[in-house]
Amino acid sequence: MKEIVVISGKGGTGKTTIVSSFAALSKHAVIADCDVDAADLHLLLNPNVQNSEPFIGGKVAEIIPESCTQCGECENFCRFDAISEKVNGGTISYAVDPISCEGCGVCVAVCPSECIRFESQERGELFVSSTKYGPMVHARLGIAEENSGKLVSLVRAQAKSIAKEKNYELIIIDGSPGVGCPVISSITGAYAVLIITEPTITGVHDMERAVGLAEHFNIPTYLCINKCDINSEITEEIVKRSKFLAVTVLGQIHYDPIITEAQIHAVPVVEYYQNSVSKEITAVWDSLYGNICADKTN
Repeated sequence: MKEIVVISGKGGTGKTTIVSSFAALSKHAVIADCDVDAADLHLLLNPNVQNSEPFIGGKVAEIIPESCTQCGECENFCRFDAISEKVNGGTISYAVDPISCEGCGVCVAVCPSECIRFESQERGELFVSSTKYGPMVHARLGIAEENSGKLVSLVRAQAKSIAKEKNYELIIIDGSPGVGCPVISSITGAYAVLIITEPTITGVHDMERAVGLAEHFNIPTYLCINKCDINSEITEEIVKRSKFLAVTVLGQIHYDPIITEAQIHAVPVVEYYQNSVSKEITAVWDSLYGNICADKTN
C-alpha cells in the first residue's frame, strides 16, 4: 500500500484541483482529503456519504457554579486568561471562556472544591464516502477548533483501513498547505510527496520550506509547477532551485481559464475538457505514478 501526498507550501497553488484530476486518472485508489481545516476536495468529487462519525478532540474546562467556593485559585493559575471573575449584585462568580481555554487542566488540578468539569468535546466530523472514482475519506473540523493534526491522522488511518479491506494498492492524499502540524500529520510515513508550487516570490520561498520538511522525514519528493506561464523568469528560477535541492520537476502546467470553468461545474479538469492543460496534468500523473511503481518491492 502506497500513499501519495500532494501538498503545497502555500494556499491557492491549485493543489486540490490537481488532486481531483489525479483521482479521475488513477482508476483504482482510495482518496483522502487531509486538508481538514478547509476541506474542499468534495466540491469537485461529489462524494456520496456512506458513514459519518463525530471527531472528539481536546477537553474544555467548565466551572460548576453551585459547587464553586469563589476562592479564585483557578483564575490565578490559568496562564491563558481563560477564567474571569464576575460580580453580579455583590455576588462573585467565575466562568471559563471556552474559546480561550487550551484544555491544559491546571484549573482542575488546583481547584480545592473539585467543582470544575473537564470533558472531551466534539470538534468536527469524519466522513467515509463513495465517488465515481473510488472510496473517499474526508473530514470537517469545527470553526476555530484545534487538534487538526489528530483529525488528519484519523483520516489517514481510515483510508488505510479501506485500502486494506478492499485491496487497493494506492492512496491519494490531498494534504494541507504550509508546513504546520496538519502537513506533518499528512506526510509522516508516506511513500512519496508531490509539491505543487507556482511562479511567485512567495511560491518559491514556501516551496523550499515544503521540500525541507519532506526531506526531514526522508520521503521521496517531486515538484510540479502550476500556472508556469504567469512568470517565466520565476519558473526558470524554480527549475534551477529544484536541481540544487535535488528534487525532480515532474511537469509544468500552464494557466488556462478552462480550469476555473471546470471548478464551477464541479468536475475534475481532465474529465471536463481535453486540451493541452488536461494533457499536462495527465503527464504529471503518469510521471508520478511511473516513479512510484518503478520499484514494486517497496
